[in-house]
Amino acid sequence: MAIQVVILAAGQGKRMHSKRPKVLHHLAGKPLLEHVINIAAVISPAVLPIIVCGHQRAKLLEELTHHHVNWVEQKEQLGTGHALLQAMPHISEDDNVLVLYGDVPLISVQTLKKLIETTPENALGMLTAYLSNPSGYGRIQRDKQQHIIGIVEEKDATEEERAITEINPGIYYLPARYLKKWLPSLKNKNVQQEYYLTDIIWLAVQEKILVHAVQPDKVEEILGVNDRIQLAWLERFYQRQMAEKFMRQGVTLYDPARLDVRGEIQMGRDVSIDVNVILEGRVIIGNECVIGPNTVLRNVELGDRVEVKANTLIDGAVIAADCVIGPFARIRPDTNLARKAHVGNFVEIKKSHIGQESKINHLSYIGDSEVGDNVNIGAGTITCNYDGVNKHKTIIGDYAFIGSNSQLVAPVTIGVGATIGAGSTITQDAPPYKLTLSRVQQNTVENWKRPQKAEK
Repeated sequence: MAIQVVILAAGQGKRMHSKRPKVLHHLAGKPLLEHVINIAAVISPAVLPIIVCGHQRAKLLEELTHHHVNWVEQKEQLGTGHALLQAMPHISEDDNVLVLYGDVPLISVQTLKKLIETTPENALGMLTAYLSNPSGYGRIQRDKQQHIIGIVEEKDATEEERAITEINPGIYYLPARYLKKWLPSLKNKNVQQEYYLTDIIWLAVQEKILVHAVQPDKVEEILGVNDRIQLAWLERFYQRQMAEKFMRQGVTLYDPARLDVRGEIQMGRDVSIDVNVILEGRVIIGNECVIGPNTVLRNVELGDRVEVKANTLIDGAVIAADCVIGPFARIRPDTNLARKAHVGNFVEIKKSHIGQESKINHLSYIGDSEVGDNVNIGAGTITCNYDGVNKHKTIIGDYAFIGSNSQLVAPVTIGVGATIGAGSTITQDAPPYKLTLSRVQQNTVENWKRPQKAEK
């Protein structure tokens, strides 16, 4: 017996008022549906999840092509019961089915495992939750012994039923053979004229099949996204959870409400993070790092004791221990900094290696370069790496000194220990341990007067 996860994701999401399918809107940097696909992979790693899609199916397949899933189309949106019915030909009768939703992104693996592990064999397991404002959800009906006997959708509910605060998130776990029997028999005699999946509860009760209910650890787990207000609410909930997780691991957050995590993040101990920091993609931060305010780290690895000063963007780079970067620096992809390198304000580095204890402290651009150890690059220096067609490489040897406002026109090599005079344009290799410079002769014009505006 296998667990077959089915993710219902065929709805239009009209309340999003968007050209994009609702399940492709992002939470924490990933599409809503991708969160659910990742959960399914943990719950049942040996079985590909089935995604029932309909609205803008081609768009979903295009953006999530990197995921291994089975796509099933619901050509007409006739309700959740009809949607699940489309998946049944692809499911073995001996399997158990876990029903999830593409717009319920934060359901936890822990809650789902509790549902799976506590649901008795041959029973129907489901999640329920209590909401102070249950508007928009189906209500749980119980008998006097508190057994679940049915679910009534809000649009079909009486005033008394709408006062019920126990709601149905729509997440079920049950044998596939029940669904193969019940789904074809569903009726659409309701206000929306849809085939409700919730009607399987009534059918289970009629056949005296146990309905087993489990509560989520946090109610936000089962909340769906129907509009951008709900999306923003779940985003903030997710970010609070991540902030608390990091603080428990020994990270200091100056303001937990002003950290945004949009990827897979690993942090060491005694890390300090100032306000308005964004972490995207795969980010590894070593011990005792200090991250300044308004900083973006995207697909970055920081060694121990790295200091990233305010308003710095680091993207696709590896930074070794004890480096100092910023403020207002931009480190672009395929860059790596060796130990104790310094990159200062308004410096941009792209696709380059910067050696140990080398310094580029002011107003410079270094691209497609190999910079050795203990190099000092003065303010206003640029590597001219692009000739309009091709990129070329600049090599700067150990202990070289590049004077301010120099242009190194690649391909070019600056020898070990070489000095480049300030204001030089270097188009040929500079030999080791020598001074190389290129300047026009300085002249002073005698008896020159600054032009004056003509009097009116």
